[in-house]
Amino acid sequence: MYALETWSGPRLDQGRGTIGTHAQTSGIYVFLIAFACIYYLSNAPLLLGHYDLGWHLAAGDLIRQRGSVPYQDPWAFTLGDKQWYNLSWLWDVTASVLVQRTGFGGLTLFVVACGAVIVAYLTSAGLSGGASAPAVCIAVFSTCVLYPTFATPPNIYLAAAPNTATMVFSVIFYTQCLKKARRFLLPAMMMLWANLHGGFVLGFFIIGLFGGIALLRRDWENFRILGFTGAGCLVAILVNPLGLHIYDGVTATLGNFVQANITEWASYSQNMTLPGCIPGIVYILIFVALELRYAGSSPLPLETRLLTWLFLVLGFHQFRYMAFFFLFSTVPFALHIDRLLPGKPNPGEVQKSLLIAGIIGLCLLPLTFMHVRPALGLTDELLSEQDAHYLEANFSHARILNHWNVGGPLIFRTHGTVPIFVDGRAATAYPDSLLHDYFKLVKWDIDEAAWDSVIEKYKIDAVFWPKVHDVLRHFLVDERGWKEQYVGSHESLYVKP
Repeated sequence: MYALETWSGPRLDQGRGTIGTHAQTSGIYVFLIAFACIYYLSNAPLLLGHYDLGWHLAAGDLIRQRGSVPYQDPWAFTLGDKQWYNLSWLWDVTASVLVQRTGFGGLTLFVVACGAVIVAYLTSAGLSGGASAPAVCIAVFSTCVLYPTFATPPNIYLAAAPNTATMVFSVIFYTQCLKKARRFLLPAMMMLWANLHGGFVLGFFIIGLFGGIALLRRDWENFRILGFTGAGCLVAILVNPLGLHIYDGVTATLGNFVQANITEWASYSQNMTLPGCIPGIVYILIFVALELRYAGSSPLPLETRLLTWLFLVLGFHQFRYMAFFFLFSTVPFALHIDRLLPGKPNPGEVQKSLLIAGIIGLCLLPLTFMHVRPALGLTDELLSEQDAHYLEANFSHARILNHWNVGGPLIFRTHGTVPIFVDGRAATAYPDSLLHDYFKLVKWDIDEAAWDSVIEKYKIDAVFWPKVHDVLRHFLVDERGWKEQYVGSHESLYVKP
């Protein structure tokens, strides 16, 4: 059973009549893109809420200033001789240019445009599979509401962060392999992907899975094309400032012990929050029920089913993979829904209605952007400008032990004038020994020996830590004689006597 031949319904790439077919289906694209973008713009402050946005912008500024990707981080005093593997340098530069020339509003629109690309490709995949326009609308809109996971900030998968590039390119690779169309473009896309985010390894997994199924079917032509595509992608990833060391950067993230301490790598159950998780759970239950109901009679290609179920299982194991489940489940979900819809509405009338509604949605987009624009900017939730100014004025040469989450904003607001201890770059920038030492401290109950050891080992002058950590305040102030010298928006500064 081949990937698309067994599907019923019209194909979008049948050659003759393609222009007419595209014209007839334009309504669904306009409708879904317009209203998905309205939804994303309505959540615009969350798009800019990623804790690592600060250091990404600072890295982009630094690369543009130097004209090259730095070998080592210039902002921390704990690096030793560790090389900085900046796998997202191109995204950092892009974000830096956008913020400098268009402000945070331009960066927000860029992220929303990435979301629009995902909507377009998922819609194309659903229609190519033979699902009706109403079914595709339901499936794509459900997916595009759920996969960003706006209910679990800062772990958001359509955000001003390099992981958005992985979401976009994973959908493109999946759709092009599924439709057996324009796969010769994938190596060029891989060249971009490898310079935007370390998640490019997912592209090889997608190509490999499709190639493996083609081999099992003895579909030699398809296997040969996918083999050449994969080989081209392997060559393409070498076009990056790190060369072969790009693999060192990837391995510094995947499988590193740091994952156990980062929430997006934790299990789905640890990231679930009520009531925000309810829509996602309902979607999963409906999808599983439909899969079990139509398991024997469904014309779904094996590749789609394997990807969907694999990432559903991985998503329960590690939360970040659940977003990919929602994306890859769009096509099977649309086909299942199509079975449940009563009757067969006139396609022309449906497209006409969707086009009219979509045009109305496009008219609402500028109004939505104007409404949210005053709230766009780097969040002050962790570190305000006042906090940064105080540290610059009084502790520009001090060795400050800062909390992980505040490291990125501190880099952005001080650009190295206040050296930091650690931030979200983790093992791509810091030695494992430093990270082992740090993670002994991030507990509510104080390990006095660990704190004394770290303070002595790194010659710490001050601790910049969340002010809600009363146990730490008691330990430093009451037991060690430190002074709580400054209380900011979120953090307190404890100074060594």
